[in-house]
Amino acid sequence: MTALGKVLHGYELCGTEHLPEGPGLVIYYHGALPIDYAFFFHKLYIIKRRICVSVVDHLVENLPCSKLFQRVCGVCMTQEECVEMLKKGHLVSIAPGGLREQNYGDNTYRLIWGNRKGFAQVAIDAKAPIIPMFTQNIREGYRTYGNIWPMRWLYERVRYILFPSYGFIPVKLRTHIGEPIPYDPSITAEELVEKTKMAIEALRDKHQKIPGSIARALWERFEKHHKEK
Repeated sequence: MTALGKVLHGYELCGTEHLPEGPGLVIYYHGALPIDYAFFFHKLYIIKRRICVSVVDHLVENLPCSKLFQRVCGVCMTQEECVEMLKKGHLVSIAPGGLREQNYGDNTYRLIWGNRKGFAQVAIDAKAPIIPMFTQNIREGYRTYGNIWPMRWLYERVRYILFPSYGFIPVKLRTHIGEPIPYDPSITAEELVEKTKMAIEALRDKHQKIPGSIARALWERFEKHHKEK
């Protein structure tokens, strides 16, 4: 997976110095295909020798090899499991937008979180920091046909997970890890959600030109950038 990321996308992971030695809740933007998260997961293990426990949709249980994936990579499906993993000192990752953001997002990179605040309550209950994360050009590398009326109709009624998509466009991908949002006992879950949104949007606005352009993202393969951390 690391070789694929390097060859296909010149993948870089930036800002690993912001990851705590102990527990942390990584919150990230969900692209049309979360291959950037797979690149992050493998690169993190190579650099830090740490596994980031992944929060996945219950529908994943119905996919082939899901049990093997859960055993090897570590998976949480409930808030209680997330809190437990954080209290044990693990990194845990959540994309609050989930399938809705995956299917309905576009090259404006607008966050589509609805009223979701469970991740914020998890961080508060575990007294863990939140670490924002965003991957530059992920919408240019992979796109979906989910944001058309037949797919919307299907998703809203049966939450069908396999939407038509295309990709493997060799654009430059860089995953940026932002500064942690520390645990604050005086903050509410709603306030923490807003702080997290602002942190991810700040990463997006700093590193992503909007609207995204495939041609520009391809050209960025040839631009010089700071080295990976």
